[in-house]
Amino acid sequence: MSIHADTPRSMPRFLWAGDSAVVIEFGNEISPALAARAHTAAAAFESANLPWLVEVLPSYRSVLAEFDPRLISPAAALEELQRIAETAAIPEGPASLDQLDIVSIPVCYGGRFGPDLHDVAAHTGLSPDEVVAVHSEPLYLVYMIGFMLGFPYLGGMSPRIATPRLATPRTIVPAGSVGIAGNQTGVYPMASPGGWHLIGRTPMRLADPSADPPCLLRAGNRIRFVPVDEAAYRAIEAAAATTARTDAPGIAAIPAQAEGGDQ
Repeated sequence: MSIHADTPRSMPRFLWAGDSAVVIEFGNEISPALAARAHTAAAAFESANLPWLVEVLPSYRSVLAEFDPRLISPAAALEELQRIAETAAIPEGPASLDQLDIVSIPVCYGGRFGPDLHDVAAHTGLSPDEVVAVHSEPLYLVYMIGFMLGFPYLGGMSPRIATPRLATPRTIVPAGSVGIAGNQTGVYPMASPGGWHLIGRTPMRLADPSADPPCLLRAGNRIRFVPVDEAAYRAIEAAAATTARTDAPGIAAIPAQAEGGDQ
């Protein structure tokens, strides 16, 4: 049930999610504009440093704000969340690129790292090199993190390389695998079962439960996939094993000679 049934279109709806959480809903579609509003609101809630706010989870079009009812009443929590949402500078359109972190993700496409690249090429009528070029061209938006720790739900993949899921999912997909399923692409941050077509792999760690923050990416990031050859992949992998990841995501350090290379 909506807490404000007559909320103007430009303002979010506040919906109860149990007795200790509120969903702040900005619309009913998937779009960069609604995502920007959700991401901005989530950042405003987090920056308020509210001792009773347990977790803030942005999604495609809404934000879940969980609170501790032992520290604040539901009515008071709702009132404060509404106040922050009303005073935050929540954009009506997509956020400009200069306001977003751009994270470069090196990917070694094909071969042992992307066993399904040729199948995707056959399905789409493109060559493997063309699939790589189309996949690595866009600047993707991280709409949300979900499914497992660090898994990014991305928007922006070209429909030219859309490919259905595997008929039989794999029991194990290696960590770092870059896949395509339907009109979506994503990166498996940890080894897990999965039914996506695997076209490459990144040596970067997208998730580390012992790190702070535990996820390299966050909702609102833009990412770019950068093709690298296997030698560059191994060099980045070795460097990552000996160098601690910084607390905040930024542009990945990719050796200049790593870009391009043998696909």
